[in-house]
Amino acid sequence: MTTSTRGTAKIPAVLVLEDGRTFRGRAYGAVGETFGEAVFSTGMTGYQETLTDPSYHRQVVVMTAPHIGNTGVNDEDPESQRIWVSGYVVRDPARMPSNWRSVRSLDEELVAQHVVGISGVDTRALTRHLRERGAMRVGIFSGEALPDAGTMLAKVRQAPEMQGANLSAEVATKEAYVVPAIGTKKFTVAAIDLGIKGMTPHRMAERGIEVHVLPATATVEDVYAVEPDGVFFSNGPGDPATADHPVSVMRGVLERKTPLFGICFGNQILGRALGFGTYKLKYGHRGINQPVQDRTTGKVEVTAHNHGFAVDAPLDKVSETPFGRAEVSHVCLNDNVVEGLQLLDQPAFSVQYHPEAAAGPHDAAYLFDRFVSLMEGQRA
Repeated sequence: MTTSTRGTAKIPAVLVLEDGRTFRGRAYGAVGETFGEAVFSTGMTGYQETLTDPSYHRQVVVMTAPHIGNTGVNDEDPESQRIWVSGYVVRDPARMPSNWRSVRSLDEELVAQHVVGISGVDTRALTRHLRERGAMRVGIFSGEALPDAGTMLAKVRQAPEMQGANLSAEVATKEAYVVPAIGTKKFTVAAIDLGIKGMTPHRMAERGIEVHVLPATATVEDVYAVEPDGVFFSNGPGDPATADHPVSVMRGVLERKTPLFGICFGNQILGRALGFGTYKLKYGHRGINQPVQDRTTGKVEVTAHNHGFAVDAPLDKVSETPFGRAEVSHVCLNDNVVEGLQLLDQPAFSVQYHPEAAAGPHDAAYLFDRFVSLMEGQRA
């Protein structure tokens, strides 16, 4: 429950973690209360893309960069039709945005979309706490009628956990739609929307691909009704262990040996389809500066991440799966987490990060070209 109020900078606010740690600050955005999983993002720019990324559904995002809101908000950069984060935590919000593309302040946007936030928080201390203790449930409370500490903590502990949450259908499109190819049409791709960002089909359209974006509930029959040259599984929120339907659809695609590409949640779906398990990371990877090595080339990329779960696959050997041999193609250089999978006997691969580069970096753009190469090879 939130109440939208402008001019909230002097209204007291409190952030309460489920382990009882409390941070006091000032209201930022809407006034009221909100709950979610506390996570931190290390990006210094791109806050508008972060806020509108459906993968952040039911998460309270802590920005590690101290100054947020400097460039305001525009109408070109959102990755979806709305803000998806359930709460927002910043240290020093900009007093006045300064950018030629800005049409309103971030604070105004948060108020308009009823997003409860808090400012004036020691985000460095909060981030260190989450790194040491792990991502956990959190509540933000603001306004004159703040409840007592015991009531706030009780409310936080009653909030649902991210582990076991099945969320992709809550953020995905309800109706199929088409993103036309830019220039000459070369291929048709069926994209399963598990929380897709707007830039992703655009990146494919730039390469001559007509993208049919399908709901998370789409069946194998729906996928092949568009006569695809390739199939794409998008990013999205929630626990991949609950995603039985997308896993079933992906297995149907693998059985037909159609070129397949998955990112983020789609990587976890491929892992499960191949028979690997998934697990929850202690505090996840979020931001636009994560180092990943492409083991097929040895190249190191700086990449954009937003995930709290990972695939449990062996790094040191080729695995036998129901669909042929598979190997880990990408690995995170910070902690050796699996960041990509590829099949060796048919055209299918995935990565755990976001190559659509919104809001950057662009190191991983080649992955869309790799997908095109798979479809060209299949057609030949």
